[in-house]
Amino acid sequence: MRGSEFTELKAFAAIVEAGSFIRAAGKLGISPPALSQTIRQLETRLGVRLLNRTTRSVSTTSAGETLFARLGTAFRELESAVADVHASREQPAGSLRINVPRVAAMRFIAPVLGDFQHAYPDISLTVIVDDMLTDIVEGRFDAGIRLGERLDKDMVAVKLSEDLRMAAVAAPAYLTGRSTPRHPSDLHQHRCINFQWPSGGNIYRWEFARGKRVLEVAVEGRLTVNDTDLLLNAVLGGAGIAYMMDYQVRPWIENGQLVRFLEAWSPSFPGFYLYHPSTRHTPPTLRAFIDFVRERRRSE
Repeated sequence: MRGSEFTELKAFAAIVEAGSFIRAAGKLGISPPALSQTIRQLETRLGVRLLNRTTRSVSTTSAGETLFARLGTAFRELESAVADVHASREQPAGSLRINVPRVAAMRFIAPVLGDFQHAYPDISLTVIVDDMLTDIVEGRFDAGIRLGERLDKDMVAVKLSEDLRMAAVAAPAYLTGRSTPRHPSDLHQHRCINFQWPSGGNIYRWEFARGKRVLEVAVEGRLTVNDTDLLLNAVLGGAGIAYMMDYQVRPWIENGQLVRFLEAWSPSFPGFYLYHPSTRHTPPTLRAFIDFVRERRRSE
């Protein structure tokens, strides 16, 4: 394969991944007109249209989709070969891309960013905060973090946290003059703060379990948010009852700013895992990151 052919294929893959000529051109460091010319040359050489283009969007044709699927495998092999070269170095070096939901980013990634960069100055780390449950293979990420119950079975998973529990909480000011819920059905008598999943827009149905009894409750309330920090601030301000992960509200329960109830009905579930595709080896950059995060967790 000539160098120009490889450049054309890389340009095509960049456009599909970015979903935009302008964004892809910025990533490649060339002008949009130059990128358009490169794609025209590729389509002329192959004799088939690869992209459908309008003034507002770009999408793959059937031929383009087939080519991109094959290119993904080929490029991953090339990146693996480069990673093997880097593995021979004493200090891991290269790029590392992580996809992580916001709640996990603040708990596991934010506290270690500075120290990790000092420890591994030759690793170019990109962290994309994303609550959309993105496919890390399609997005060409090296790894991601998710709750255990949302992991694909073909992934290698490294546990980062203990099992988690949910906690129903409210501020003392909200509970003044109101009865404290003793059963999930009692929530219908209260103002509850709904949470809307960023990934699909669905409203979270509060999940409860006690023994073999499992309940899902569609709570009622006039406030809906899609961000856990907003949810925490709302419940602290007395807006109503919230249902959050135990670790997110534990400090405020301990200092009396929040009251917890329905503990017997609050189930546990698998915690957070760092996961990555199963390959013949783990790239040194990713291994360094996994070991660093796990060591920090152990020290805490």
